Amino acid sequence: MKELLPGFPTSAPPGFDLRGTLENRADCDAIIDVRSPAEFAEDHIPGALNCPVLSNDERHEVGLLYAHAPFEARKLGAGLVAKNIAAMLQTPAFDHPKNWRPLIYCWRGGMRSQSAALWLNLIGWRARYLSGGYKTWRKHVIHVLDTLPPQFQWRVICGATGSGKTRLLTALAQQGEQTLDLEDLAAHRGSVLGDLPDRRQPAQKEFETRLAEHIEGSDPAKVIYVEAESRKIGKLTLPNALIEAMRAAPCLEICATEKARLAYLLDDYAHLGDNPTDLAARLEHLRGPIDNITLNRWKRWAHERNLPDLFRELITCHYDPLYTRSQHKNFRRFADAQQVMTNDLSEESLQKLATEVIKLPHLLSYRTYEENPA
Repeated sequence: MKELLPGFPTSAPPGFDLRGTLENRADCDAIIDVRSPAEFAEDHIPGALNCPVLSNDERHEVGLLYAHAPFEARKLGAGLVAKNIAAMLQTPAFDHPKNWRPLIYCWRGGMRSQSAALWLNLIGWRARYLSGGYKTWRKHVIHVLDTLPPQFQWRVICGATGSGKTRLLTALAQQGEQTLDLEDLAAHRGSVLGDLPDRRQPAQKEFETRLAEHIEGSDPAKVIYVEAESRKIGKLTLPNALIEAMRAAPCLEICATEKARLAYLLDDYAHLGDNPTDLAARLEHLRGPIDNITLNRWKRWAHERNLPDLFRELITCHYDPLYTRSQHKNFRRFADAQQVMTNDLSEESLQKLATEVIKLPHLLSYRTYEENPA
């Protein structure tokens, strides 16, 4: 085939395979996700840049046409992809030297990513498309979450609501320990009042990608500290292998005074007082487990912004009974939990508490515990 223009190649150089693998992402200079913005928003390979070759509406239009006229759909799609690639090349994202090496992916390594990779190679860059596309990444995430959690040494941090478990995780991380902050990854505090004011919860797939990336990057020779959680955090569900590994792990329990816990909650949940109507609506989810007289009093306190009385009764009437029931049920080694006592949950105190936790001797191995449960 002749060159399109003098010095303009018509394909990749001889011996260069346009097909890439997940392993190539370590060697590439950029990861380009050419799927639609909606697909990208649901989940994507960490660090990927979204450069869609079909918009949300265009992808929908092509999909509808494909159902009854595949050839016409491919023709329409090819034209739209070509148009969008041309526009894409004019953006700052593609201002790179000739030796730039991107890895490109779409849903399953089809027309979108192959077209983009071919055109980038025609220009002179060494672009590959991910064989199997996003579906290859998704299979990788599922494999990681199914197989890796049992291979790690987990230490579960327990404690009644307001015991500073999340801040203790932060303090442990600051002192060089491995941690997995599930509430941060899930953007939710894991309770009826747990929605964050400035962050949305990710989609389930995005949450699992975050988990897989974190676990895959951890050292199995070191302990990972993780906060005790139920199977669900807000609307998100923890993978089975991870929740089972946590339930079999040694536990440590923060035993904080009620005064310290109330002060902690008033600080950590202060934003709830900014929107009393929303707070009262969240409390409505407790109707049934909590009797109507008590719940109506709590809702009145919410409207009055009376957080001290509200949180004090939430601790004694809701959270503490729930904690007592759930810990023994969900964590098989909770009865043997090592306890750390504190009457102060300030940042300085939690740093000292983290130092104390690190010095605690490791509990019996899983094998010893399972063989000698008594």
